[in-house]
Amino acid sequence: MVNMLKKNPFGHYLFLKKLLIRSMGCLTHRRYRGFNQLQIEGSDIIRDLPNQNVLFVSNHQTYFADVVAMFHVFNASLSGRVDSIKNVGYLWRPKLNIYFVAAKETMRAGFLPRVLAYAGSVSIDRTWREKGQDISRQVKMRDISNIGLALDDGWVITFPQGTTTPFKPLRKGTAHIIKRYKPVVVPIVIDGFRRSFDKKGIRIKKRGILQSMEIKKPLKIDYDKESIESIIKKIEFAIEQHPSFLKVIPEEELFNLEKLNKEREW
Repeated sequence: MVNMLKKNPFGHYLFLKKLLIRSMGCLTHRRYRGFNQLQIEGSDIIRDLPNQNVLFVSNHQTYFADVVAMFHVFNASLSGRVDSIKNVGYLWRPKLNIYFVAAKETMRAGFLPRVLAYAGSVSIDRTWREKGQDISRQVKMRDISNIGLALDDGWVITFPQGTTTPFKPLRKGTAHIIKRYKPVVVPIVIDGFRRSFDKKGIRIKKRGILQSMEIKKPLKIDYDKESIESIIKKIEFAIEQHPSFLKVIPEEELFNLEKLNKEREW
């Protein structure tokens, strides 16, 4: 009974969170190993990470499919699988202290987002965009503290661009969080998700797509001496979203990205 009533720092019952992760994991597994295939690289890095104060930084392609794939890969890696999510049995004992940073507005938009929010969202108020309109407001210290609370408890996934549109500038808030809480920072580069799924990452748009996830070694950061700008630049290169990467993209794909920039803003 004691374990049944145990909660995480955000007041969520762990037994219920475990049931949600198991259920959602079983329902979504074929989206990455069936309808489409997920190619994984660097999963051995996951097993060597500490249990707390780890920040994953990644580029972003859909609202939900990206982070769900990471839940699969992290738990599969911790269960001994090497660059594979074969056999969904790894969800029987999932890691329960994995969180992801998401816009509060997004996580309240329907039943499924609310379920995902309970499974691990650290919901924050966006300072630059709301209801499809550009805005400008100060960061809420409560949001920063909640991210710190999640880091103190476990692992946190964040998408520092704050948008699914590629090659957008990174938000400086990520660097401030890194300097303040000094987490282990692990870059992740994903691809193929925007071709596989719709913008929300719920509907399968096209089958037979090769998705990819590369987990890179933790960044070397001097938390006290490095500037915000230096940390941002380091992350941009690590998640391959620095403007210099545009020079190596084929012309046809670059045209598609430019079109996407106009249509795919949050």
